[in-house]
Amino acid sequence: MKVSIIGGGGRVGSDAAFALQCAGIVSEIHLLDANEKMAEGEALDLLHGCSIIGDQKIYAGGYDRAADADIVCITAGLRRKPDESRLDLINRNVSLFKQVLESLKGAGLKKDAIIFVVSNPVDILTRLAIETLKWEPARCIGLGTVLDTARFRSLIALETGLPASQIKALIIGEHGDSMVPVWSTAEAGGIPLTKLPNFNAVQQNKVFERTKKSGAECISLKGGAGRAVALSIAEVIHPIVLNQPKVLPVSSQLTGEYGVKGTCTSVPTLVGKGGVLKRFEIELWPREASGFQASCKALDATWGQIK
Repeated sequence: MKVSIIGGGGRVGSDAAFALQCAGIVSEIHLLDANEKMAEGEALDLLHGCSIIGDQKIYAGGYDRAADADIVCITAGLRRKPDESRLDLINRNVSLFKQVLESLKGAGLKKDAIIFVVSNPVDILTRLAIETLKWEPARCIGLGTVLDTARFRSLIALETGLPASQIKALIIGEHGDSMVPVWSTAEAGGIPLTKLPNFNAVQQNKVFERTKKSGAECISLKGGAGRAVALSIAEVIHPIVLNQPKVLPVSSQLTGEYGVKGTCTSVPTLVGKGGVLKRFEIELWPREASGFQASCKALDATWGQIK
């Protein structure tokens, strides 16, 4: 399957291309960027490694070369400032994102292509993509809290000393300040994390607060996140390409789940070849449920500003 990465010359786009190349699962990677030379350079750099990693086709090009893509991954956008929330990006990124969507319209995308939004604010832009492109909602998904969940699990492991791969914990809601940690189902090797000795409520809150601020921390330290974002992107793309469905907290348009309709936000979602296959309503603690409702209201309020 072919993946076109819009913004492929940037940090996130090029890192995502590298993650996809290393996995050797997709057959074709197309990089597109406003900075055409940067996209060409990244594609050439990746191409030089094809004899080591695999035989994918890797190249740069314009929107016309995205027309036959199976997955269009949009990473293009302006970066957050260290003291700026993801939702603050809306006034700066919406106009740029609309230009990308109009260009994709002009390219004549395949109707069964998956639109995969990574650009922030991802929940708002995922909804914007559905409405602007008139795309089937199941085939338009956002990275959502997949990255937040990965960070959450890794930081829990760091705090507890447990293997990161054994941590099962989830972030739902907005990819941003109103995200909600689901401690009620968090566990490691079958052990509820809330029952772990020496991992009390204070430590749990410390881990979550660092998770919520991880993007800003990366911006402060190195100018922006890239590697974990790229791995998260690959984690969403691989079950689609392999037709091996996987439950992930991607952002998609809810149709009544948790009493929410129309909002694009993250809940446990079965992702596969057709995009969103099914969403799951899990039992939440009262404070988790109220936090999720508040997160959806915050997203709806922001959406109302751009309509």
